Amino acid sequence: MLQQTQVSTVIGYYERFLQRFPDIATLAGAPPDEVLHLWSGLGYYSRARNLQRAAQCVLAEHGGSLPDERDALARLPGIGRSTAAAIIALVHGRREPILDGNVKRVLARYFGIDGAPDKRETQQELWRRAEQCTPEAQVDLYTQAIMDFGATLCTRRRPLCTQCPLSRRCVARRSGRVDELPTARIVSRRPKRGIVMLLARRKDGQILLQRRPEEGIWGGLWTLPEFTNQQAARRFCRTKLQRARLESEPLPRMRHAFTHFELEITPLRASCSGICAVMEGPQMLWYNPREPARIGLPAPIAALLSAPGNIKS
Repeated sequence: MLQQTQVSTVIGYYERFLQRFPDIATLAGAPPDEVLHLWSGLGYYSRARNLQRAAQCVLAEHGGSLPDERDALARLPGIGRSTAAAIIALVHGRREPILDGNVKRVLARYFGIDGAPDKRETQQELWRRAEQCTPEAQVDLYTQAIMDFGATLCTRRRPLCTQCPLSRRCVARRSGRVDELPTARIVSRRPKRGIVMLLARRKDGQILLQRRPEEGIWGGLWTLPEFTNQQAARRFCRTKLQRARLESEPLPRMRHAFTHFELEITPLRASCSGICAVMEGPQMLWYNPREPARIGLPAPIAALLSAPGNIKS
């Protein structure tokens, strides 16, 4: 959960997740929808799917116990070199250098390492320095300390250099480049993508949802049916929803920012009377927002369904 999400956001999710999935076997055997439901709002949903897949691999291939070797850990879904090393260092107290985002920032500033952190040459230099700095003894304390150091003192913005015990030898501090290091990635302007989503409601108040493919944005989650334009949404209403009345004017547009693009959603509202042709199946679901099922909903879709006035009585 702490990969790409801050501690303050994670705590509540972490507690609820562990309460429902207290061990590897419980997580491995849980319905994927429930796993995604408890992850809803954290984003980067591939992390949740990988976490469950890793639990299943541990159960099937390692007798239900997490492996204690770095390479075996790194082969599990969602666990890379640094996470595997952190597990070895923190759980088993064996020497393994780590390189998470906080550690990269500390090393880049202290040693004056230029280059975007995602560049191969920069990565190699950062790993070399991480190896150089990792002690032989008390590696668990060092590993936790350098992560916390980056999270609380050597922060991305407004680092507390005047309180830093390393400031006298910090290259970035001595050369006045604290704000320049680590070197920022070259970020191109995010393209915009527009879609239409159908908010189809039955007389009993249930809303039609569609499961997204495992790969891609919101992978495996449930969203409103998506279309490239309003004409396609209207055609779906005519051919798939019997006696559906589609409103002529869409609801206000919603915007949601992803890492690589911005999504603009135009919701179209439809009222369904009589028997609907679209039946429930593996990829379709009639969802009652007043008695919500435990399924994974992206935050923008949950917000759209809960917004006052969007779902008429």
